[in-house]
Amino acid sequence: MNTNPRILIVRPDRIGDVVLSTPLPREIKRSFPDSFVAVLLRKYTEAIYISNPYVDEIILNDGESGPLSLAGKLRRYKFDYSLTLLPTEKLNWILFLSGIRIRIGVGNKFYQFLTNTKSVYRNKYKPLKHESDYCLDELRKLGIEIESSDSEIHLSKEEKISAVETKKGLCPKGEVLIGVNSSSGNSAPNMPISEYIHLVNKLKRSDNIKVAVTDVIIPEELKNLKDTIYLNEGCPLRDSIINFSMLDLLISSSTGPMHIAAGLRVPTLSLFCPLPACSPELWSPTGNKSEIIQPEKDYCQNQCPSDPKLCRFQGEGGINAEKVYENVKKSLNLK
Repeated sequence: MNTNPRILIVRPDRIGDVVLSTPLPREIKRSFPDSFVAVLLRKYTEAIYISNPYVDEIILNDGESGPLSLAGKLRRYKFDYSLTLLPTEKLNWILFLSGIRIRIGVGNKFYQFLTNTKSVYRNKYKPLKHESDYCLDELRKLGIEIESSDSEIHLSKEEKISAVETKKGLCPKGEVLIGVNSSSGNSAPNMPISEYIHLVNKLKRSDNIKVAVTDVIIPEELKNLKDTIYLNEGCPLRDSIINFSMLDLLISSSTGPMHIAAGLRVPTLSLFCPLPACSPELWSPTGNKSEIIQPEKDYCQNQCPSDPKLCRFQGEGGINAEKVYENVKKSLNLK
């Protein structure tokens, strides 16, 4: 590689996946300070990369422009390399038509063979490692050495000041601000809403704790709870990110808000399934202080419905509000 390569990182995906791509620009700039690094994202996740000092440009795949239009737009940047973290045939052909000399993707599809796309392999996730580390394999393919796989989200100076002032208003006596995110978008096992209500009510009994429900769309059962802050209701993603930065702890299942918190160095307490496809080995938060709660050893054999999307951690050996609360008490040294 020359000393100032032009590199495109392609991740038009969900929030958590995009957060876990944030180590790549940093590691590129660490090895090649004069490189030009751009990211290709959906409009929805643009907020994750705003103010990132390692990214020179954010390019949006808005879905409104046709493939040839996007390929023409990318061609004008004269990229030397592209790194596609979630390959699709459509994206593969767009990158091919954009004239990028060296294109790296995951796997070995026929369309990749046709376009001479270089590949890295996950080998059916054996041995299992973290998703961010799988993404970084594409940098290793270019000979770039990796120092850290920690994710990171950056705020501007003005956003940091705003967050501090807002938190002073919410916690005037210096209370601990705990976020509770009840939804998971059906992407991971999760407790029922009734357990989250029970958890919120238990946390509020402590005089030095303020509880913020952090869901953007509030479940009906969680609305209008007394002395509860609804931090992100109806907020755009960037505003939610600023709000997450105020938290002293976020409680959630394995989902996008957990990764946002980790990228902001906010401590997390996360509910995880032990099955390989959902496990903390693959999807745990990175870069922050994190604690993981999992069902007991034999729970999956005896109680689980065998579908992570249907699992609510209910039954003997599962996860409920009491178990989560006990972990919070230990984490914050509460009596």
